[in-house]
Amino acid sequence: MELYRGALGANADQALEVAVAHAMLRQVSEGDAGAGVRIYRPSGRVVAFGRRDTLLPGFRDAVRAVRDAGFTPVVRAPGGRAVAYTERSLVVDHVGPDPGYLSGMEERFTGYAELWADVLRKHGVEAQIGAVPGEYCPGAHSVNARGRVKLVGTAQRLVRSAWLFSAVVIVDDTEVLRPLLTEVYRLLDLPFDDDSVGSVVDESPGLELDALEAEVIATYDDRYGLEPSPLPEDLLSRARDLAADHRVG
Repeated sequence: MELYRGALGANADQALEVAVAHAMLRQVSEGDAGAGVRIYRPSGRVVAFGRRDTLLPGFRDAVRAVRDAGFTPVVRAPGGRAVAYTERSLVVDHVGPDPGYLSGMEERFTGYAELWADVLRKHGVEAQIGAVPGEYCPGAHSVNARGRVKLVGTAQRLVRSAWLFSAVVIVDDTEVLRPLLTEVYRLLDLPFDDDSVGSVVDESPGLELDALEAEVIATYDDRYGLEPSPLPEDLLSRARDLAADHRVG
């Protein structure tokens, strides 16, 4: 399995960043590439909306609030509702072939939620699987701490012969994310409880982002055997073609 590590650059176009996952999925679907995983720390502050969010009456006001807060709005490749993250987060996009369209979806949700919970437990986090009341982008396979705050959100997208599984890990910056998510969900008129927003550092204050990222890579390597590679130019070219689909005008 190919490992692509790192953001595209210090001033990267955030729409292009999320388009890379879309391009990876397309390549696998069309038989141009095999399974791969990309692990990166965002180079900017982002609110990634789901496609359904863009249809809500309050979407434009939510986008304005996001920009006013110094975040970049994008539309992400997998499903779900709006998520917010900063440079103190980890994003993992994992793609693979699936000849049985729609098969394995529940197994992936469960298996990767367990993977993330195990990683966090090694660092003293009381990690559990399941949604917490009022969480952003609610999902039965979120990873939370103590049944109280969400730490890892997961989402999938399935196309013919391929799947994309994405995880966003909030490592720090709770104090920045909580008020912004509160405002975004208010404007979208979606249920939300700001007490549900947490971070890994809140639960394990001594844990460094470098150490957590290394642990995640080692866990994937143990399971799959990773081949570190730079992002191929053909993949980046396809991502550039898809970036407009993820950009908020």
